[in-house]
Amino acid sequence: MNFKEFFTQRLQRGLARRLNNLKIAAMAKRVARHSPPSQGQPVVFFKASTGIDDLSWNSGFHLLASWALRLKGIPVAYFACNAGMSKCVLGTNRDHPQKEPPCKSCVYQSKTLYTGLRSNDFSRSGEEATEVATTWGVHWFDFQRDKELEHALENLSLGKLSIFEWVIKDQPVIASAGRVGGVLSPYRDQAKQSSRESGIASSQRTLLATLAPRASAGVTVPLGALCLPGLRWILRIHHLNDDEPTRYLLREYILSAWNVAQKFSRFLDETNPRAVIVFNGQFFPEATARWIAQKRGLRVITHEVGFQPATAFFTDGEATASPIPVPESFEMNAEQNAKLDAYLAKRFQGDFTMAGIKFWADMKGLDESFLQKAAGFKQIVPIFTNVIFDTSQPHANTVFEDMFDWLDLALEVIRQHRDTLFVIRAHPDELRVRKASRETVAAWVEASGADKEPNVIFVGPKETLSSYELIQKSKFVMVYNSTIGLEASIMGAAVLCAGKARFTQYPTVFFPQTIEEVRSKMKEFLAADSIDVPLEFKRNARRFLYYQLFRTSLPFGEFLEPSVRTTQTRLKSFGLGELVRADAVKVIMEGVLEGGDFMLAE
Repeated sequence: MNFKEFFTQRLQRGLARRLNNLKIAAMAKRVARHSPPSQGQPVVFFKASTGIDDLSWNSGFHLLASWALRLKGIPVAYFACNAGMSKCVLGTNRDHPQKEPPCKSCVYQSKTLYTGLRSNDFSRSGEEATEVATTWGVHWFDFQRDKELEHALENLSLGKLSIFEWVIKDQPVIASAGRVGGVLSPYRDQAKQSSRESGIASSQRTLLATLAPRASAGVTVPLGALCLPGLRWILRIHHLNDDEPTRYLLREYILSAWNVAQKFSRFLDETNPRAVIVFNGQFFPEATARWIAQKRGLRVITHEVGFQPATAFFTDGEATASPIPVPESFEMNAEQNAKLDAYLAKRFQGDFTMAGIKFWADMKGLDESFLQKAAGFKQIVPIFTNVIFDTSQPHANTVFEDMFDWLDLALEVIRQHRDTLFVIRAHPDELRVRKASRETVAAWVEASGADKEPNVIFVGPKETLSSYELIQKSKFVMVYNSTIGLEASIMGAAVLCAGKARFTQYPTVFFPQTIEEVRSKMKEFLAADSIDVPLEFKRNARRFLYYQLFRTSLPFGEFLEPSVRTTQTRLKSFGLGELVRADAVKVIMEGVLEGGDFMLAE
């Protein structure tokens, strides 16, 4: 994109945002006027890590779902940020970490979404906040820096900050090590005695009382672990540098997460909700709120973009892990098979969109130079990678520490098998505009010397070589946790998976559970004359993909359309009756109010 295109798009986006916000505000007023009196426990909605300067798809899902509940007389309580964090994920400037987040623009956007609602101030603490709180409307929280916590963080290394836990007791607050990811952290830090002679601060007493029936037991809040995924995501790397800019951001994230924990806990005291609905659940504001709610035994629902254009995915689990229950008794009929095959036919031509992004619009077959090189080898094995900072990666890293550890192992085996051509393919999203990875497979290839191996071809993220044609010519396929592993299984290929993927919850691929088993299976496949793939892999892969596409992806295309930047959306014109009667809305209503599974009926 050149400067002229950039400037033009910026003007178009600004105009589109203003016009869209006028439409949102007008519709929000209509919802407020036509919502019947509400009774019972409210449903809480919280999203602070999406749509901070425009209407994102997830902000749209958040808004439409909450509107529908209100129109049905279900009380809704919004927890909203009013500069409530010193640093937030989307407001972080990677190049200038000290730069203040764009709170003014973000709060303006939130106030537009919540037009027509009564506001309550959760910036205040203690009894004063209790007097003004109600269970209906929007509840704003601001930021109050905890000096005691700040002192406990000030001299910690990045490693210690990453596993930092804040322990609340009926004694002065202490920061201590704990278990994160099953590993005992190697340190314990004691915060200094508070200057408050009365003991634990009132906000900490509130949090302790609501989370621990026995105050003497205390509560340990894993603030470092809650903040780490968001930090990796916004810095676009997995292996963080232990430098002051990174430590500064993580300290501020931890302080902000602690502020969210206290304010959200008090908010839950006052609202007593039946359920909590948050965006994503990976970034620290929503992750902290989710953690607090679950510790209180509350039901927490997360949502993300679905697996079809203009669709949403809602779940009682972690949306980024895509837990999709497929009944063992489910067998696809002729109509369902035809529906899935029509989707796959387009997918195999590169005609697909994910989260508003269209990949491989000009997919090409294997060219003559590739085929000539491949002819000199006994067999071909493609290796499909992922984006290292993607929100799926914390779920994927169950066997290996991360994807690059897996690639290191693969390279060892590659060097021992010169008769095989290995094609390492970078994910097409790795260099997406405004979201480019800072820790790339291309950099790993160069640093490891993989590009110098005579039996390796590296395919960059912008190259349009057909992965599907490559799969057809392959001995077997290697993936970390990429969706193409599922598609390769549907194509009948043997797939060796190294990371936990959404589809590995069912037998769809070969998924060894230790590093040595991965190495052994790779060598076994390379040496085998043929690989016997269990018939159930293809069956389960098709069944899972069908559920993912046509049962769990809730369509909102009647109400939302792509904006100037397709990762953002605009509100369409529609009637309130159309909204409450929509299939997607009915599924969400049943899921929230009756414990449904958030799946479309056939």
